[in-house]
Amino acid sequence: MTHQSLLLGQTLHFSGNPLTDSWDETVHIDSAGGVLIEGGHIAATGPAAKLRAAHPHAQVTDYGDALICPGFVDAHVHYPQTAMIASWGKRLIDWLNLYTFPEEMRLSDPAYAAKIAGRYLDLTLDHGTTTVCSYATIAPHSVDAIFEAASTRGQRIVTGKTCMDRNAPDGLLDTAQTGYDDSKALIDRWHGKGRASYAITPRFTPTSSADQLAALGALWAERTDCLMQTHLSEQVDEIAWVRDLVPHARDYLDTYEEHGLIGPRAVFGHAIHMTPREIDRLSETGAAVVHCPTSNTFIGSGLFDMAGLAARHIPIGLATDTGGGSSFSMLRTMAAAYEIGQLRGTPLHAAQLMWLATAGSARSLHLQDKVGTLSAGLEADITVLDLASTPAIAQRATTANDIWDNVFATIMMGDDRAITDVWVNGQKRA
Repeated sequence: MTHQSLLLGQTLHFSGNPLTDSWDETVHIDSAGGVLIEGGHIAATGPAAKLRAAHPHAQVTDYGDALICPGFVDAHVHYPQTAMIASWGKRLIDWLNLYTFPEEMRLSDPAYAAKIAGRYLDLTLDHGTTTVCSYATIAPHSVDAIFEAASTRGQRIVTGKTCMDRNAPDGLLDTAQTGYDDSKALIDRWHGKGRASYAITPRFTPTSSADQLAALGALWAERTDCLMQTHLSEQVDEIAWVRDLVPHARDYLDTYEEHGLIGPRAVFGHAIHMTPREIDRLSETGAAVVHCPTSNTFIGSGLFDMAGLAARHIPIGLATDTGGGSSFSMLRTMAAAYEIGQLRGTPLHAAQLMWLATAGSARSLHLQDKVGTLSAGLEADITVLDLASTPAIAQRATTANDIWDNVFATIMMGDDRAITDVWVNGQKRA
C-alpha cells in the first residue's frame, strides 16, 4: 500500500480569482478540513471526518486550529543578493553599482555560489516559501548552483542565467552570443528536469544591448516552453535612462517588444510607472507582472497599481525581490502589499493577499497546474500557519470577529515564527 499522509486543520481553498471576482465567493476556509498526500501529490481534500473515514490507514497529523495553505510562491527574486539584503540608502542605479554588482561578482567563485544558493533556499523554506523564480548571475555555474540546491531539497524552482553585455562591471559582462549559447546549454541541461524550469533572463534594457535582446528573443522563439523574465518600469530615473539608450522606442516595454520579448510566458518585475500603451500591450499579450512591495518602498520606486492592472486581467504575482526587497518572508511581503494598497485607496483583503502569495504567483509563472492551490493532482507543497504565533498576535485573536481577522493579524504581524510546518513535494521538512 502506498504511504498516505493526512493533514487536518483549517484548510484554505480557491475557486476563482479574488482580484477580479468577489473574494468571499472565490476564497474559502474549511474550519475542519483535511489534505491527503500520496506519492508527492495532493490526492484529495475535503472535510476531515470524511477523509479520516475513507483513509483509515493514512498517517494523521492534526494541526488543530492552524491554517493549512498552499506553499508560498515567490515570483521574482535575486538569490545572489542574499548576503547584501537590507543595504542602506540608495535608489536603483546606485544601489546596483554599490551593492549588487560587487556581491554578484563574488559568485564567480562556484563554491561561494553554492553556499549562497543553499543559504537562500533554506531561508525561504524557513518562511514557508516552497517555489521561487530567481535570477542568477552571468556565470552559468550560478544557475547550476541554485538548480542543484533546489533539487536536493525537493523544491520547485524557476531560474535563469542573468544576461548583461553593457553598463556593468567587466567581470559581470557576457556578449550577445555567449548569452545565447550559455542560456541554451542551461535550458538543455535543466529545463523540465524534475521540478526545474528555465527562464530566459535579460536583466533589463540598460544592461542588455539591442543585439543581446535580439539574441535572447531568438532563443525564446526556439524554446517557447520557457519563461522570459526581466524588469520593467521600476523607477522614473531608470525609465529616463532607457529613453536615452533607445530613443526610437515608443516606451520601455517597446525595447523588449521589438525583439520578440513579450508574450503570455513573459514575466515583468515591478511594472510601476507604465504608459497606457504598455498596459494595453500587457493585457493584449497575456504577459504577467510581479508586484514587489517591500522592494518598491525600500529603494523608493513607487506604488504599484494592483487594482488598475487586475481590472485589465493582467496576471499578477507577488514577490520579495531579494535583496532589493527587505525580507525573505511572504507574510511581510503581503503586509507591504496591503500598505501600498492603502496608500492608493485600494486596500487588499486577507483573502486576496493569500491568493496573490500562492495561486496568483503560480499563475504568473504558468505553474498553476502544478502548485499554488490545495487541489487534487497538484504537487504537495504545503505551508501550515500558526495563527497565534506570538503573544501580540494571540491577544489580537481573542477579539477576532471571524477567521479572516485571525489570518489578517498573522499577515500584518507574523514572521517565520508563524510557520508551523512546511511540506515540500509531499515530504515534511525536518
